[in-house]
Amino acid sequence: MGRQEELRAIEAVVRAGAGRGTLLAGPAGVGKTRLAREAVTLAGQQGATTRWVVGTASSRGLALGAFAGLLGVLRGDPTGVVAEAVRAFSSGASNGQVVLGVDDAHLLDDMSALLVHQLVVQGAAVVVVTVRTGEAVPELVTRLWKDGHIERFEVGPLGPQRTGSFLEAVLGGPVERTSVHRVWEITQGNLLYLRHFVAGEAEAGRLQQVRGIWRWSGAALMSPGLTELVTIRMGELTEPEGLVVDVLALAEPLDVRLLAGFAEPSAIERAEETGLIRVEKVGRRLEARLAHPLFGEVRRARMGTLRARRLRGRVSQALAEAGYRQADDILRRAVLALDSDLEPDGRLLIEAGRRAGQLCDLPLAVRLGRAAEAAGGGFEASMIVLGALHGLSRPSDADSAVLTATAGTDAELVRATMARTMDLAWMSSRPAEAEAILEAAESQVSEEDGRRQLMALRAMFDGQLARPVRAIEAAVKALESPLLPDDSVLLATVGYVIGLATVGRADELAALATQGVAAAGRAGEYAFLQFPLITAQLAGLRLAGYLGQAADVAHGCWESVQGLELPTAIASMLMGDVLLAQGRPVSALRWLREAYAALEPFDRAGGFEHACLIPLVRALALTGDLTAATEASAKLRAREHPMIRCLRPDMLLSQAWLAAAQGVSSEAIALAREAASVASVAGQSAHEVLALHTATCLGDRSAVERLAALTRQVDGPRARAAAAQASALAADDGDALRAVSDMLERMGDLLAAADAAAQATVAYRRTRRRGAAYQAEARVRRLIESCEGIGTPATRATVHPLPLTGREREIGTLAAQGMSNREIARRLVVSVRTVENHLYRINTKLGISSRDELTDVLGS
Repeated sequence: MGRQEELRAIEAVVRAGAGRGTLLAGPAGVGKTRLAREAVTLAGQQGATTRWVVGTASSRGLALGAFAGLLGVLRGDPTGVVAEAVRAFSSGASNGQVVLGVDDAHLLDDMSALLVHQLVVQGAAVVVVTVRTGEAVPELVTRLWKDGHIERFEVGPLGPQRTGSFLEAVLGGPVERTSVHRVWEITQGNLLYLRHFVAGEAEAGRLQQVRGIWRWSGAALMSPGLTELVTIRMGELTEPEGLVVDVLALAEPLDVRLLAGFAEPSAIERAEETGLIRVEKVGRRLEARLAHPLFGEVRRARMGTLRARRLRGRVSQALAEAGYRQADDILRRAVLALDSDLEPDGRLLIEAGRRAGQLCDLPLAVRLGRAAEAAGGGFEASMIVLGALHGLSRPSDADSAVLTATAGTDAELVRATMARTMDLAWMSSRPAEAEAILEAAESQVSEEDGRRQLMALRAMFDGQLARPVRAIEAAVKALESPLLPDDSVLLATVGYVIGLATVGRADELAALATQGVAAAGRAGEYAFLQFPLITAQLAGLRLAGYLGQAADVAHGCWESVQGLELPTAIASMLMGDVLLAQGRPVSALRWLREAYAALEPFDRAGGFEHACLIPLVRALALTGDLTAATEASAKLRAREHPMIRCLRPDMLLSQAWLAAAQGVSSEAIALAREAASVASVAGQSAHEVLALHTATCLGDRSAVERLAALTRQVDGPRARAAAAQASALAADDGDALRAVSDMLERMGDLLAAADAAAQATVAYRRTRRRGAAYQAEARVRRLIESCEGIGTPATRATVHPLPLTGREREIGTLAAQGMSNREIARRLVVSVRTVENHLYRINTKLGISSRDELTDVLGS
């Protein structure tokens, strides 16, 4: 597993015939032996006579020691013995070809090496040889590849992508990308370590399936077998060498000069020479780190508590004395001091907690904030804790209520109000109570700076609660102040971007988002709000039809959040959302399922699960998993978050796509038009455009005038394309629909482009323009292929035309899915007699007489 390419290359060499072979070179544990065995086994399955020998340290002192089990004892002069061995070895070959596997050939004695050399040179056998890099190899074995008799392959550790393939093959299902990366980081792709690591973590329940996706928690506890393997690899360590490794296990990387303050230079040099540590130049410094992450895991697990606390304290002090005072240095010193023998430093812990929050390492921010509280950090320490808990979507109403009650100044009241209202609104799903507290604070705070900060919070509330015009107004007023703190700049910008995105002013988003992300880099406890900001920016670009820009935003977010649990889940959701908008639902589904699995620990808090379910329902519906889509849709409706009403139109559109996938186009159109109505009432013009465009793609012809009006209000290519498609569909204008399809393809919405091409095909057929119809249908087929083979009601009806009306197709599709006449009548709000009459006409038109035949025609 994970070595298919190498195996194919080796197999090709082996098939080339006698006198050839391959040498596999690589470090211990990368899978050389397994690869060689598979190659020899394949040769045996193809009729060759196969043999296998292993070089060992114990047999190295014996002539032909590696071959003793095959040849027995041979006596005489070396030349005669080798000649006899060649004859004996090759005798009995079933078809004349012998394939010999030689494992650990660097441990062969000289006579064994000579025999292997002669078997190849005389054409008596094909060989597959393994050697460990960094070890002395017998000269005759080396000459085999140097003289061109056999080919040499370097076998290295698996990279991240191959590690993922290995994990999915072993576990039998999809593995979260972040988990793959974490497993690769800790094992470095060493196959031997990987096998033991996966077995141990799965048995312990830390590597487990969540919502259909395998995830690893990231907290490794070494199994006895893996510990033994790593210990053997590290070898016996002297006390000075052990100290070098222990210090780095707790505090890598370290400047070599700092490390020299703990251990003798000779011990550091010896640790590097034996492969225990690596020394790399970073800027002007030489930094030392462990050669393999598992070395640190083993040493930390075996280290006594007192020794670990003492060493952490010494490193933290050494960093301070050496002048390490940048923000990240302070964070590092504080983390080391947390579990050390040093007295807690409240000021250091507060500074470090703020830095952890800025980096969105929220679990660490909570830990540092709690330690600062215990050290007497007061209000500032509590704000660090509350801000981080909000970012982690963990309710903390009791803590925030106490903080609000004890606030002593306007400035403290404003910050406490932010904490309390955000907790109530997003974590506890009680927005009405949150707004009441916000209103009370607005009446209490008299200072202008404090009032503007509350206005910034108001802007975000208005944006999330689908009051976009008010959000924009509040944000503009708040941002007028040059003294607005960075946390409040970020709050106001989130509301501003949500407002602009939904009213259709997407051309203004980039500059504002850049301003907000910059503020997040300087903010205190609310730096995590950059992710709702990025989410809103991407939504605005998606709604406007700037799909290339949206993809760039999603990729940038994904690259920036590795190692951060909730941000990574959000970034995965954004990647899936963009791919879905581009018409690639299969790829989107993988990202969205990973995001949904990663959000499981956070439950409903924060609204992220609700936001993820919206595109997940559509992706499941489009890819044909109607059972899972229906279940996800039920969860979406049951767990709607009251604080993110701005997503209500998107939620209705996901239901529309589910209805369309179920074959009920009339219901799908009704849901899309309901989404448009909800958006219109709220002033969400960009959402209204998307909803009406969706209805048009589903066949609705009633949106011409409204879409034409919206093009004067909404930025981006989607409004123009949607208006043009609605007009062309109403006029049954095939040429115009074909032009719209081109426009949508350039925009990047391939699924909508396919719908427009399908509608063009129907229009051409109605006017009997057969050549144009064939060309348009070919375009539909090409676009469906670009959409990963996924179709829509319009494309399916075009590529597989049937002599049925729209209502007949709906009823026939539901019947083909196994619904009874009564269930169909209830779903479509018609009488059972009407359903029976339609089914009679369907059977007559299609020349069939049973539901089984109907299923064959329309699909289940």
